[in-house]
Amino acid sequence: MVLSRSGPVRSEAAHQAILDAAVALFAERGYDHLTMEGIARRAGVGKQTIYRWWPSKGDVLAEAILEGRLLGRERDLPDTGDARRDLATWLNGLFTLRASADGEGLLRSLVAAAAGSAETGRRLRAEILAAPLVERLSTAMAGTTGPRLDAAADALLGAVILRALSREEFDFDDMLHLVDAVIGTPTPRR
Repeated sequence: MVLSRSGPVRSEAAHQAILDAAVALFAERGYDHLTMEGIARRAGVGKQTIYRWWPSKGDVLAEAILEGRLLGRERDLPDTGDARRDLATWLNGLFTLRASADGEGLLRSLVAAAAGSAETGRRLRAEILAAPLVERLSTAMAGTTGPRLDAAADALLGAVILRALSREEFDFDDMLHLVDAVIGTPTPRR
């Protein structure tokens, strides 16, 4: 028995063209000037094709991030052998990115995409942020595993999101204090 499919078939070529177009336009114009119309025009597809798969430009960008097309190196935690400094360096890089014009829009798009889709939110957390954090936090916290390690990753991610949304300025020492508060290592006084 052959089951017939109702509705349009998703074209992998169109999917890739849309993501390519979104990334290129984001790089050229930034988040605030990125539109679904512009993405459709650049990808050579109808706007309805994009909306069939993604409800917003934030969702398109979230998928581009999940596929490694955006935030390439910024996603990676450094590994110098000093987990505490590596975590602070990574956090500092996220805040530097957030302070840029494109970083601000990208953060807004990720928050909107995660708020609009629980699955997108789970994937962003698991694949982009939590997985690298859990590994490095395990090292920083002397092999801690399980719920405490997950809670530490959540605490750092929550602090990053809260501080980024408040648009406060932070420096590397602030990041060290944040890491120390989560992993329990005191920061030496100067």
